[in-house]
Amino acid sequence: MNIYDFTVKDAQGRDVALADYRGKVLLIVNTATRCGLTPQYEELQKLYAQYAEQGLEILDFPCNQFREQAPESSGEIEQVCKTKFGTEFKIFDKIEVNGPNAAPLYIYLKTQKPEDKGNHVFKDFLLKLASLGEKREGSDIKWNFTKFLVSRDGEVVERFAPSVPPSEITDDIQILL
Repeated sequence: MNIYDFTVKDAQGRDVALADYRGKVLLIVNTATRCGLTPQYEELQKLYAQYAEQGLEILDFPCNQFREQAPESSGEIEQVCKTKFGTEFKIFDKIEVNGPNAAPLYIYLKTQKPEDKGNHVFKDFLLKLASLGEKREGSDIKWNFTKFLVSRDGEVVERFAPSVPPSEITDDIQILL
């Protein structure tokens, strides 16, 4: 099994085969529109604008699992992101990333890279405080804006902590491009 074996739903509920992204560098992110980290959308869009022509695709999967910070419908989330942050990258259907209803794609991503990269101790401490009372296990996604970087051949290369801003992974992206 690899990343190209998955089919996901876009914000309008249509099937999208990840095989359509074969040969691209992917940055897969679980997001939320009402999170303290939501301004990362601006940096994600900057990355996309800078590297899309070289083969970068950003795949945005809204998730309402973390303090219900993405309460809108998938279509509404897409509109908010385009209007407020000028996003041009693909926004998919809202999913769960942890627990018994976790999307198969995220189960796969977490098995490939079970731990976050990024030593942002203070921010990570704040995220831990924010998630008190929410049980996390092993490779579970800790919060909104966890980022998975996937190479052109579909290998999950890295997993970045929510507190790692997209601008800090530019070098990693450039190496894969």
